[in-house]
Amino acid sequence: MGKIILTGDRPTGRLHIGHYVGSLRRRVELQNSGEFEKIYIMIADAQALTDNADNPEKVRQNIIEVALDYMSAGLDPAKSTLFIQSRISELTELTFFYMNLVTVQRLQRNPTVKQEIQMRGFSESGEENKAGTPVGFFCYPISQAADITAFKATTVPAGEDQEPMVEQTREIVRKFNSVYGPALVEPEILLPENAACLRLPGTDGKAKMSKSLGNCIYLSDSAEEVRAKVKGMFTDPGHLQVSDPGKVEGNTVFTYLDAFCAPEHFDKFGGCFTGRKASFDFHSLDEVKAQYRAGGLGDVMIKNFLAEVLNDTLEPMRVRRKELEADLPYVYEVLRKGSETARAEAARTLADVKRAMKINYFDPGVLEQLIEEQSRKYGNSL
Repeated sequence: MGKIILTGDRPTGRLHIGHYVGSLRRRVELQNSGEFEKIYIMIADAQALTDNADNPEKVRQNIIEVALDYMSAGLDPAKSTLFIQSRISELTELTFFYMNLVTVQRLQRNPTVKQEIQMRGFSESGEENKAGTPVGFFCYPISQAADITAFKATTVPAGEDQEPMVEQTREIVRKFNSVYGPALVEPEILLPENAACLRLPGTDGKAKMSKSLGNCIYLSDSAEEVRAKVKGMFTDPGHLQVSDPGKVEGNTVFTYLDAFCAPEHFDKFGGCFTGRKASFDFHSLDEVKAQYRAGGLGDVMIKNFLAEVLNDTLEPMRVRRKELEADLPYVYEVLRKGSETARAEAARTLADVKRAMKINYFDPGVLEQLIEEQSRKYGNSL
């Protein structure tokens, strides 16, 4: 069996540049590398409902937003299978079976689950004025294991915040195979190669870019919106005067430049570093960092440069998105066909799982064997 990718996103809003550098850009590269036999890209609407059950319209409307972001970023339906999670009922069955292989205590120790519960304001111990944690949300690491294993994925491209989730999948696979026999494939996570892309901070400097925190730059943002968001971006609070030495580490602007800046950007946008009081001829990001640390380089120049870099990256996506927005029936047809393909593959895995668990009672040849065995049993007891 060749290498297989499974990855995806929850449709709770448009995708942002954190998604792009964390996994989406890498997915496109891997899709075009020719190294993978199959690539499955999932829009995880069922998982999104675990904490949006009272607002299904939000999930419904954002399915098309995520699909548009996927395809405008370069995911090609001819090379990757794009599908909707809830259309694959086999995933629900697999989740149910895997629940018997995981303890409540193990889920409670999952750091990603703990962080997500805290971020959403759910109560872990019944505190007043807090909503309790929905069981479906609490169990979503098991649902993710079903998603990954249903397609026998060998590789899961994701950010570092998903490492505990993939490790939980690996534990489930090992447990299942040890109890029932080797039916499932143990996946590996594929992290971004650029350290700055492991987890891109929000524009406010907070550790995670999040739709709910309102600190995102979206893939579909206009050039003007990008410039406005970059202008208000968190930098070094100690860099009060242009002449002051500045810190690069922990400075959100430089973290974004580490993730997006390429050598050719200095030829295209070097004019951003020319002003009335000072001008610089930079040829690399290291040179910019050195000058900032020494003092004399203002935040405005750096932000203007970052805005140009981001817009240069996003403009081809904006153009492609406009084309796709004009042909929405095509986009939905891609999702329909992709869901049919994905369901056929998941059905094969579910059949393997039921066979291993010996609950495939009516498979060809199985019923006859079962009746024969039981007949001997009851015949001998008479």
